[in-house]
Amino acid sequence: MRFENVLADINGFGRFQIMIIVISFIGRFTLPCHFMLNNFIAAVPSHHCDISSLDDGDHFRNLSQAERLVVSIPVQDDGTLSSCQMFAEPQYDLLLNPSNITDLPTVLCQNGWVYDNTTFKSTLTSQWDLVCDKRGKNKATATIFFIGVMFGAVTFGSLSDKFGRRIMLLVSYVSGMLFAVASAFSSSYVMFAVLRFFTGFCITGIVIVSAVLSVEWVDVEHRKLVGVIDSLSWTFGNTGFAAIAYFVTDWRWLIVSVTSPLILAIVTWRWMPESARWLIANGKLEQAQTYLKKCATMNGTEELIHTLKTETLSTIVVTEKRDRTYSYLDLIRTPKMRKLALCTGALWFCVATTFYGISFNITGFGLNIYLTQFTYALIELPAKLSVYYLLDKIGRRRTEVGAMLLAAVCLGINIVVPTDMSVVRTVVAVIGKGFSSASFATVVLYSSELYPTVVRQNGMGYNSFMARLGVAVAPLILLLDDVWKELPQVVLCSAAVVGGIVARMLSETRNRCLPETIEDIEEQW
Repeated sequence: MRFENVLADINGFGRFQIMIIVISFIGRFTLPCHFMLNNFIAAVPSHHCDISSLDDGDHFRNLSQAERLVVSIPVQDDGTLSSCQMFAEPQYDLLLNPSNITDLPTVLCQNGWVYDNTTFKSTLTSQWDLVCDKRGKNKATATIFFIGVMFGAVTFGSLSDKFGRRIMLLVSYVSGMLFAVASAFSSSYVMFAVLRFFTGFCITGIVIVSAVLSVEWVDVEHRKLVGVIDSLSWTFGNTGFAAIAYFVTDWRWLIVSVTSPLILAIVTWRWMPESARWLIANGKLEQAQTYLKKCATMNGTEELIHTLKTETLSTIVVTEKRDRTYSYLDLIRTPKMRKLALCTGALWFCVATTFYGISFNITGFGLNIYLTQFTYALIELPAKLSVYYLLDKIGRRRTEVGAMLLAAVCLGINIVVPTDMSVVRTVVAVIGKGFSSASFATVVLYSSELYPTVVRQNGMGYNSFMARLGVAVAPLILLLDDVWKELPQVVLCSAAVVGGIVARMLSETRNRCLPETIEDIEEQW
């Protein structure tokens, strides 16, 4: 007997499953906001050196602000003021002959910078002067956050397989909220970086635990629907985030604003059930029976409650010892599990690198960043609705391979499109974001179906670790534009191609029961 047979008897997709999806949706809203947060809190406003040190008398003070800038700051080749240099002393001759700037002595900014606060009231950049020689620190804030997410994925994946999905979801809610709010009141860059690491570490439990919990409670027929709905919570959060960031322009209050939905998530957690699959796999038959009876009652199949006896549940196929503790080592103990772990890990790395490499580059095309963020988020809706249709029409594997290769095509096109065609480049990038979003929506459901129940959370934790490694690398890839302007696009395009090739090596899971044990993988691959 399989768990799917039990779900079929009590309705594998009814009010009970819808309740789980709604509760998960609430908690997951804050995730895309935090993942994209650096686009706004670490934005770099227009800035130039503070020229107050050049105030050498009445002559300087009698100049207009525009004239002071002309005599104080050199002009770059593109006609804009230098962001990192100033003249050693006022060059009044430039008022008469602005083109005569050859060999004029310049120095690095002596007294900090002046920032344009038209778009942003306050950012990390203006708070701690993360510009010029500190530009790397600015990008590092995103990398530090995602390194925390990376280690959190491994930790929560292991702990939720050991202690259960439900309790670790609450731990992630509470700890993630506390660290996020604390980071909003940081008094130094180091303090902020440390708290962002722990925010990422704790908040990642929400996505990997809720995704697995949702999939483990639904029947085969509706797994695809649940996977797409879960990914749509990401789209919904991303779209809402663009509006929130538009109205909340102070970085501290923006963090608080996007974290606040976790309060509602904590309140609704009391109605979240434990995974009956996990309880049965761990020999906790009476607790599994309790939740299954609640499911039958909510779904209107009370007449079948009498069939949910512990004796019946004990016959569910789990051929390995119930009292055995599973770990990440079980992902590599047997040959076919090793192949599965290697392929899915590489795929998640490529998918995440491509997706976030595009997502973080909202200022790279010279258009309004709020509009770009909103458009990037909105394109996910048709992309994921298409995935819903394609997952059953052509299967999980072909959908994943196709989405990755088409994203690579879009990235490749932007390598050859001239940089002055900003609108065209943005349109192509948005389409590429849609394909990369489709690949992400597919890979989450696909991977949860590939791994057996006994190590599914460990497998998803490992995959999430590999994805966050890719995300942590993405901001650093964008820094490669100092070497060659199009090098970031080349690297992201290559990652997408490799991801498509790796996805081709995985087995199809369409219309198949979830594997329960490692033996299932060894026999069925």
